[in-house]
Amino acid sequence: MSNKNFKHLLMALVAMSFFKTSLSFAQTIKTPNTKSQLLEDKTPPAPMTSSPTSTRAVEETADESSSPSYSSSATPRRLQQHGLGIGLGQTFLLGNYGKYGEDKITADILYSYAASYSFDLLVNAHMSEHEDVNERMKVMGLTTSIKARVVEYDNFSPFVLGGLGFYAPQAKRLNDQGKNEWSDQKVTFGLNFGGGVDLRLNENYVVGVLGQMHWPFAIEQDDGPDVKGYYFKLLITGMYLF
Repeated sequence: MSNKNFKHLLMALVAMSFFKTSLSFAQTIKTPNTKSQLLEDKTPPAPMTSSPTSTRAVEETADESSSPSYSSSATPRRLQQHGLGIGLGQTFLLGNYGKYGEDKITADILYSYAASYSFDLLVNAHMSEHEDVNERMKVMGLTTSIKARVVEYDNFSPFVLGGLGFYAPQAKRLNDQGKNEWSDQKVTFGLNFGGGVDLRLNENYVVGVLGQMHWPFAIEQDDGPDVKGYYFKLLITGMYLF
């Protein structure tokens, strides 16, 4: 084969290979459809939908964050609530009262009124007679106290109290003639103070412990020494709230 024919054949092969490469490259690169792409660009994205379960969970989380935290076992206190109950325990005669009678177990009648979340009105009515060998001591009282709660944890609340009241103590003792006679019964004013703890069982029942000191003012006597002294009560209490 001559050199001239060989050159022509080589040029034809090169031209064919270049044509095939151009054709495959054209097939690989496609011209985009401008009209359909514009429609896709103008179409707004679909809104994100949430399932009812996730929505409920979000609402519950918001409610929990906005609502105050409290113990579900605690019984909430109610205002303007009355209470009627009884206190049973020991009455300790102190001072000159202890000369005319001995300590004994007694019962008190209690009434309470919830004036606020921190303060209650407590009314105490009691009467008891204490005997010794030949002498007697009778204590009677109607007292009012302000009951202040120091702290309240769950259904348990310690408190302190203090107030005023009316008393009518009377003693049977030896007079100047050597006879046992009752002293003149008179009503006097007095102080009371103390403290204790309450445990709320539910919305209607409260139990607790109460320690209360009663200090009546001295009662002057026409004949014989004045009746003066004080006494302390340690009681287990039970109240019904309504």
